[in-house]
Formats: sequence, structure tokens, C-alpha cells
Amino acid sequence: MADKNGSDKYPNIALVSTHGYVAADPPLGAADTGGQVVYILELAKKLAQLGFSVDIYTRRFEDQPEIDEVDERVRVVRIPCGGKEFIPKEYLYKHLLEWSENALRYMREHDLHYTFINSHYWDAGYAGLRLAEALHIPHLHTPHSIGLWKKRTMETDYPDKKEQFEKDFNFTERIKHENKIYRACDSVIATTPIQVDMLVEDYGIREDRVYMIPPGYDDNRFYPVSGATRKMLRENFGFKGKTVLALGRLATNKGYDLLIQAFSVMAERIPDAELQLAVGGTDMDELETKILNELKALVKELGLEDKVHFSGYVSDEDLPDIYRAADMFVLSSRYEPFGMTAIEAMASGTPTVVTTNGGLYRAISFGRHALFADSFDKYDLGIMMMKPFKHQRLYNRLARMGAHKARSLFTWTGIAQQLISLVEGRPMRQSLQDSDWAEPWNDGD
Repeated sequence: MADKNGSDKYPNIALVSTHGYVAADPPLGAADTGGQVVYILELAKKLAQLGFSVDIYTRRFEDQPEIDEVDERVRVVRIPCGGKEFIPKEYLYKHLLEWSENALRYMREHDLHYTFINSHYWDAGYAGLRLAEALHIPHLHTPHSIGLWKKRTMETDYPDKKEQFEKDFNFTERIKHENKIYRACDSVIATTPIQVDMLVEDYGIREDRVYMIPPGYDDNRFYPVSGATRKMLRENFGFKGKTVLALGRLATNKGYDLLIQAFSVMAERIPDAELQLAVGGTDMDELETKILNELKALVKELGLEDKVHFSGYVSDEDLPDIYRAADMFVLSSRYEPFGMTAIEAMASGTPTVVTTNGGLYRAISFGRHALFADSFDKYDLGIMMMKPFKHQRLYNRLARMGAHKARSLFTWTGIAQQLISLVEGRPMRQSLQDSDWAEPWNDGD
């Protein structure tokens, strides 16, 4: 950030994420606010530790302040467009020309200069292109999720809802803009091998312009603890039986209905099993309220009222401890670009189950780091959830090796260093193959 004289003590980076509630203390679980916001904030903090100042540009709406200080070298800068109401990310593009003009005006008025721009998701990519072109600086784009992949997957699984998906997710407009963004930016940063494949094969992007940098976690916060500490944490959270945890936004793609059905399969065989659903909160919109009511109705229908608990929003302060307190974490998403919550759970030493319609499962070895299951098969998911509780050796291996895996590949410091290396033109490996995820050690099991 520039000082009063217009000179910079540290080189500046601009991160652009136009949708959702981006803030120093974001309301995770709110509409369009989840893993991507965590990603951006953690990346910004690590870039600051590497000697940069970082401005995170987002949209200003409702009664948000213009500036939100994250720490000494990181701040959120909110630029208005489209009025004061919240606008879903699928339709924000209609207002992004206005946003880009306002952002450029702000930068020039405050004499702000940046080394490069890193935009996140396709709406911010649209704005990032315009800013980078006007400022004559490199533009790196991180899609997080790819429209064509999501469109194909959803239409394959729900062919009768094709027209509704187009209305809800605006795929035609999104994919059109994605093609423009990927071709015009300097580099595209994929987060999984699946994304690399699609960018090259389906979007026709040259392989030498596609890099893979996976999402990360804060290894200063997420790590295993002793059995005595776990016991204390379980008491603090009121966990009694074998506790399965899921948390995140209330959205249909998260597959909480599948998880509840799968849990019913597991509960028949594990009598003391409990499911903690840390979803929802006090500030839900109409769709979120509808989803929550449907989930509660499903729990009642299955006769699981005594075993399934809706605990609501988990504060960021409590997040590491609730992972550690749980006996298992499940990412039940039908569609998930990566699955950062699963990485955080693994890093905390909690055995984890993920679904195969996400980016993470390609990065893990089944039965070694985590388990995975069909995202549309309650019996498959239920059996996978049950297995570690039936076999202690498997449970111990997942707890130990999942944490090893997280530490070896997914720390924010390494991710920030890779981003800077890319910008500075230093040699780095191109897109990883599946075999590159393997570790050199033997777990001795």
C-alpha cells in the first residue's frame, strides 16, 4: 500500500475477488462466501510475510466500509457498483464494467501501483483483465471452479433439470467469459489436475500457460493434538459418541441430504454414531432457510432426531478445535472445485471421507490419506464412513497419513512462494501428473 508521499515501502500486489463478503473477519457461510474467501485472505497474509503489501479488491455493498484492515500489510478495498444490494456471483458480470472503472479511478486517485494482479473466479477475471490492460501489468487468473466442468457434471447427473441449471448458474455467459479470460491473461493457475486437463483439452489453452498451484491451509492453526487435549475439546463441544462432522455453506451442491442418508446407513451399524452438521446460522437468506428446513425434515423422516445435530455457524476461532474434536470429517459435495475444509480436517489429524466429484480425491491415495465415495450413492458413502470405526488400524493410518499429506503439499507458505516464482519468471514445474502426488516415505503399516 502506498504511503502519504506516494512511495511504496514494499512492492504491492492486487488480489481481485469481486463477489461475496470479503473482509478481515468474513461471515463464512454467507451467500457466495466460503473457501475462496479463506483462500484469498490466507494467500494475502503469506504474500505479506514474503515482503509484499497486498490490497484485496472486492465489491462494496450494503453498509460495508470502504477499507478493512486485515493486518499491517494487507487490507480489503471495497469498490461500489450496481447499487447497495447483494448481487449473486452468476449475474454480477453485468455490473463489472462499472466496477472496473471505479477501481481504476480509485487506484489513480491514490497513486497506487502494483507488481501484478491475481484475479479469482470468472467474475473477478473479467474485471482483472480490464485493470491489467489499463495498468500495463501482468494478470494471473485463478478460476477456482470451471464452468464447463460444472455444467457437464450437473447436466449428466440431472438431465431433466438442464434448463433450470442454465437459469440458475448462467452457464452460457460464464463459459463465454471464461474463454476470453483464459486466453487474454498471462497465466492461468489451476488448483487440481482435473482443472489442468480441462483448461488444455476443452478450453484450448496452451500447456505452457497453465500452472497448477493447489489451495492450502494454515499449518500454524491446523495440526493434530494429544489424546488428552482431544478429550477436553470433545467435552467442550458436547461430543459424546463417534462424532462425524460436516461444515460449510448451505447450498445444494454440498450434498448434506446425501450425507444424512449415508449416515442412516452407518448408524444402523455404529449405534453410538452422531452427526454434527455445522451449517446455516443466524443470517440466512430464503434459499438457505429452505435447504435447512428440508434437511431437518429428512432427519425427522429417517428417525434420526437424536443422532443428527444442527449446530449452526462455527466461528473461525473455534474451527481448528472442532476438527480435532470430531472423530471423522466428511466432505459430501456433489460438485466441489477442491475442498479446503477436507484439507484442514486432514491436517488436524481427523480421518476424512470425500466424494469423487471434487478436485481433492485425485490428490489422495484411497485408504492411506483419506477415503472417497460416489457422490450420488448413499450406501457407498455410508460404508466408507463406517469402515474406519470398524477397523482401528485403518482409522489410525488415516489420522496419521492424512496429516502427513496435508503438510507435504498444502501449506500457504509454499503456495505463496510458487505464485511469486511464477510472476518473477523463475523455473518451476508445470502441471502435476497424478503420480506427482505420491510421497517418498513408507508409512510402516
